[in-house]
Amino acid sequence: MKNTDFDLVIIGGGPAGLTAGLYAARARMNAVMIEKVVPGGQVLTTDWIENYPGFPEGLSGGDLVVKLTEQVKRFNLNIENGNVVSLDFSGDIKKIELSDRTVTTKAVIIATGASPRKLGVPGEERFIGKGVSFCGTCDAPFFKDRVVAAVGGGDTAVQESLYLTKFAKKVYLIHRRDELRATKILQERAFANDKIEFVWDSVITDIEGGLMSVEKVAVKNVKTDETKKLDVDGCFVWVGINPNTAFVKGAVKVDESGFIITDASMETSVQGVFAIGDVRNTPLRQIVTAAGDGAIASFSAEHYIENIG
Repeated sequence: MKNTDFDLVIIGGGPAGLTAGLYAARARMNAVMIEKVVPGGQVLTTDWIENYPGFPEGLSGGDLVVKLTEQVKRFNLNIENGNVVSLDFSGDIKKIELSDRTVTTKAVIIATGASPRKLGVPGEERFIGKGVSFCGTCDAPFFKDRVVAAVGGGDTAVQESLYLTKFAKKVYLIHRRDELRATKILQERAFANDKIEFVWDSVITDIEGGLMSVEKVAVKNVKTDETKKLDVDGCFVWVGINPNTAFVKGAVKVDESGFIITDASMETSVQGVFAIGDVRNTPLRQIVTAAGDGAIASFSAEHYIENIG
């Protein structure tokens, strides 16, 4: 194989990408991790993590990223800023087009994660940054002693709603079903919190307000079709995620939701190309599983590179 800029390029710097980078650096691979802004990904917006092994008291998302970044830098991983525009996996040498240059590599690990899914209702786009938010850790302090709506029923929605109660005087937790999907311990905490009022079997159909702020949300009961409006100062949305795969554009196979399909070694439909973390089709999206993915993919990439010579 012809010489390339790198043996391995890791695209994305969340827990999955950082772990892959750690293993690659310790294996003394000629590797680079390309991150659009700063390492961390979605975990930077996580208030508190208490299910990551080895931290019995828990730690903040920011603290975990700092520790992971320090760890990979200790082994001299090359970390560069860059925005990936497109990928060319048609030949043995993989080409990655960045906004300012093109790099070549023998193997690629895609670790670009996912972004919050929007409701797609009137008023949502208009009030993003003016009361509509997808990050409680980022924006909860702006709603001190105010009333907010929160949408969702999974771990993120419930944990972030609990965080909101540290600031808001009331949180309407709106969920389209009649029971939560979050882990039981989070449910127990939410049900015990008198600042949270549950709005079951319901969806938001409209977000209303003035020129600069949210004032109301229209809520519809999916079983009775009854509608009502809630007076709120903000609306936080946690209804799932969409994979960050726009730049892939057919380079590898994805499922019906756009998540990259991999095998047990994290390899995609293209030999030498791997996907890890939230961006791949996986039954569980947690920091600990993302880290596991990263370790497996780096190990697999190392063996792929050795075998192609």
